Amino acid sequence: MSTDSWRDLLDERWAELEAEPVTAERRLRVTDLSIGTDDGALMAAVDYEGHRHLLVPMKSRQQLRRGPDGPVLKLRKRPLEDETSYRTYADLSCLERNLNDLFATLCSDVLDTAEQLPANPVKALYRAMDRWKSLFRVQGAPLSGERITGLFGELLVLVAMLERDPSAHRLWLGPSGHRHDFCSPHGAVEVKSSTYTEGRRARIHGLDQLEAPEGGPLHLVWFRLAASASGTSLPELVDRALELCDDETSLRGLLSHVGYQPADVERYAEARFVATEQRWYPVGKDFPRLTGRELEQAGVPVTVEDVAYTVDLTGPSLAPLSEEAVTEVLDALLREPA
Repeated sequence: MSTDSWRDLLDERWAELEAEPVTAERRLRVTDLSIGTDDGALMAAVDYEGHRHLLVPMKSRQQLRRGPDGPVLKLRKRPLEDETSYRTYADLSCLERNLNDLFATLCSDVLDTAEQLPANPVKALYRAMDRWKSLFRVQGAPLSGERITGLFGELLVLVAMLERDPSAHRLWLGPSGHRHDFCSPHGAVEVKSSTYTEGRRARIHGLDQLEAPEGGPLHLVWFRLAASASGTSLPELVDRALELCDDETSLRGLLSHVGYQPADVERYAEARFVATEQRWYPVGKDFPRLTGRELEQAGVPVTVEDVAYTVDLTGPSLAPLSEEAVTEVLDALLREPA
């Protein structure tokens, strides 16, 4: 169906709902829009104040990104229950009736996009909304070789998490300056990558990078990356992450924070890597590290800044986790807060 046809359908359904008796406060009059998705059907709705809504089905455990919150548009997570079902929706509403025409055009774009993405209707909502925004970012210098390999390793972990949870990019806090690359209420992960063919060394920045968070354990994952014509390029890895996540714009913003810009894609496309080693280590009391907390416990005053040091990961006491244990770590990070 064309965007104009969706617009006509929306206008018709909203008009029908507006002609019905006014519902009680906090209740909606709803109607099916005949667009089926894996999570249910999209709905048009009108509230007791006469404001128009578009309801996009979503999974109950799925997180909704922070969106517009008035005075014109509002995006919120809303559960709806009737005699036979209980469903959760992303509720996009217009709070200004004089802008109903513009809202209908936006919603018709959402419907057209959702028809093409039935497996992920919330992603369709985000994509359509983002087309209505202009994003202006300052173009910085391209990433250096060291920063490319560092980002490549972080994206390998991110993709593994997104394969389990399409909202997992919200745990990628490194781009915002957090001391750990990934962090949740249940633990944290620090990622290190190397292209050296010998040794296993990780460069640590700061006295707090290997301090575990309050909510759980810290793990360090170390990748050995080898250049290979049959490997994966950085842009291909980025595309995979964007494909898996439910909020492309948020992820693009994180990538921009680390200096990855679409304008430099061709520059990055030539370098291809294969992860020949992937080793996960629990950062516990026996892990070689230097932290501010340990210095204070030893009675050493911490009066230095900008500390950087190298950890040798080849010691016999540093046994990496098994694949099963790594799976448990990822599952724990993604677990819902209690």
